[in-house]
Amino acid sequence: MPAPSPYPFRAWWAQRSPAAGAAVMATGIVSVALHLAGYETLSLIALVPACAAWLGLAAEFVLRLARERERWLAEAQTPGALTAVAATTVLGTRVASLGEDALAWALLAVATMCWPTLLVLVVRRWRPRMPGAVFLCCVATQGLAVLGATLARSESADWLAHVALTLFWLGLVLYGLALFRFDLRQVTGGPGDQWVAGGAVAISSLAGSKLLAADGGALYLWNDDGSAVLRLTTGVLLVLDLAWYAVLTAAEILRPRLSYDTRRWATVFPLGMTAAAALSASTAVGVPWLEGLGRVLMWVAVAAWLAVAAGAVASARTAVTSEPVEREIRSTARR
Repeated sequence: MPAPSPYPFRAWWAQRSPAAGAAVMATGIVSVALHLAGYETLSLIALVPACAAWLGLAAEFVLRLARERERWLAEAQTPGALTAVAATTVLGTRVASLGEDALAWALLAVATMCWPTLLVLVVRRWRPRMPGAVFLCCVATQGLAVLGATLARSESADWLAHVALTLFWLGLVLYGLALFRFDLRQVTGGPGDQWVAGGAVAISSLAGSKLLAADGGALYLWNDDGSAVLRLTTGVLLVLDLAWYAVLTAAEILRPRLSYDTRRWATVFPLGMTAAAALSASTAVGVPWLEGLGRVLMWVAVAAWLAVAAGAVASARTAVTSEPVEREIRSTARR
């Protein structure tokens, strides 16, 4: 039997769906949560595969747009396409925390250029009883708000903070619209992306925390009433997120779904995002005990990431190694 060639890996990689961006989202937010908890070395270790996966998926995105326009358009109309925007903003947020503002601005520009086109294409194809990926419209929009508010603080750009605030409220509107189209049966039967229902609320809470943190220092953004509304909204969103977390966890226990599925990365992302939201809100809304909760949830997210990563590696190995075997069997049959 001939040695496996690199061709099977290229074929396997080319078959990745747009939803594969959830792996970057999940890995990136775990890195963010580790950073917020003070585990900088572990955070940087998690950042490396997130960057590598983002580069690979970005290259595939561009190649499909240039060479397979029809396939690109078909995939761009699926909810999973918005993971491209969300993953880019999560990565940009972590990069900004390293002081690499120029690179973070570049990632914000890329996400901003993709966001309106993909959002319109996806929303136009909405229908009743959608899977959890329908909430990615909110996640992508709030991702822009999070990164925008982060850069507004570091760059003292009040205009960017106000744009981020507008995106924050728009994201909440999109969440409400998506909720009406979400199939609630997915809570107990979904393959993993049902968790985005909670993850979208979590990133909304994180966006609120970042907007509160942007106020002060060289910037005076919100008056007392505005700050109070933003603080209350952020706290309410975190409570709703924790409620979703409890409901979805109970559903997983009552009806375990243990086999690997690419959409399980969409489970890890909300777990990590809830941890990051709790850690960030601890200071923003003045509730110290949220830091302890955030640290516990962070380790839950890390454990989930390791489990899903192990499943992804096993699945990839099976897909890559089975192709040469199948080709050899077909060749032998012909002989």
